[in-house]
Amino acid sequence: MMNRYGLLIGLILLLASCRAKPGKAEARELEPTDSTVVQAQVFPFPEIPTTLTETEARKAYLLTHYWERFDFADTTLVNNRDVTEQGFVNFIALLADGTSQEDLIRKSLENWCRRFVSSEYASLKLMDMADSYLYNPNSPFYNEYLYEIYLESLIKEFPEEDFRISRFNFILKLLKRNNPGSQATDFTYYLSDGTRRTLAGTPVRNNRLLLLFYDPECESCHEVLLQMASDATLAEAVRNGKLSVLAVYTEGNDEAWRKALPDMPKGWIVGTDREAIKLGALYDLKAMPSLYLLDGNKRVVLKDASYERIVRSISVR
Repeated sequence: MMNRYGLLIGLILLLASCRAKPGKAEARELEPTDSTVVQAQVFPFPEIPTTLTETEARKAYLLTHYWERFDFADTTLVNNRDVTEQGFVNFIALLADGTSQEDLIRKSLENWCRRFVSSEYASLKLMDMADSYLYNPNSPFYNEYLYEIYLESLIKEFPEEDFRISRFNFILKLLKRNNPGSQATDFTYYLSDGTRRTLAGTPVRNNRLLLLFYDPECESCHEVLLQMASDATLAEAVRNGKLSVLAVYTEGNDEAWRKALPDMPKGWIVGTDREAIKLGALYDLKAMPSLYLLDGNKRVVLKDASYERIVRSISVR
C-alpha cells in the first residue's frame, strides 16, 4: 500500500512540477488553429515553487494549494469526471497515505471546502462526491477519519442557521462513537422468549465478541449471513468457546425477525433491540449489515468492518 501511495505522490508531484507557464513563443505554438486538435482538459495542479526540494515540503505545498487553480464556477469543468472526480480521488489518496499529519490534512480540507462552497452547483456535486467516496462502506476509499475532518471543515463554511448543519452534526456525533479502543455503547435487546439483556451484561467467551447488526429482509445482510452460516471455521470457534456472536435485529418488523430465526446459526445469541439503536442513534447503521469486533470488556477492536477483515483479526483457526 505504501509503495502504491509513494508512486502516486511521485507522479502527482511530477505533474505539478511540469505545469510551468509556456513562454511567448511556446504559447503561440499552442494556440489552436483550424487544423489543431484541442487537447482534453486535465486537472489544473498548482505550480510547486522550485525552491522547495524536499518531498514532504513539496507534498505539503501541493495539498494546501491543490484546488487553487480549479474553477468551481465552471459547471462544465465540475461535471468532467476525468478532471474533477479523478482530481478528488488523487487528493484524498494523498491525504490518506499514512504520512500526512493531521494539521496538514485539516488545512488542506479547509482550503478545499472554503473554495467550493462559493458555488452552489459545485457544492452539491463535491459534497455528494465526498459522501460517496469517504462515507460509503463499499467505497475503496472509505475513511471515517478523513470524513470527520471534512465535516468539521465544512461546518465552518455555512451559517449556523443553514439547515444542513444539523445533519452534519448528527453524522459527526455518530462518527465519534464506538471507535476502536473506546467502550462500545451499551444497549438493551430482547431474546425470542422476551428475556431482556444488555450488551454490557452479555457473556463473552475467549475475550472476543462478534457483534452483528442485521435485517433478514436486507439483501446484503442475507448474503453476509449466508457466508457466515456456511463458514465451518466460525461454527467451530463458536462451538469450542473461542468466540461469541451476538446478532441484533435493528428494524421494527417483529414478524419478519421471528420468521427468520430458524435460519440463524446454532450457538449465536440472537435478539431484537426493538429499534432502540436506530431511534437513539447509538450506532452508525448507514449500511447493513454492520459488524463490530469487541473484546471481553466490550471495548471496540474493529468498527463497521467487513466479515473478511474480522476473520483475519480473530484467532479462530
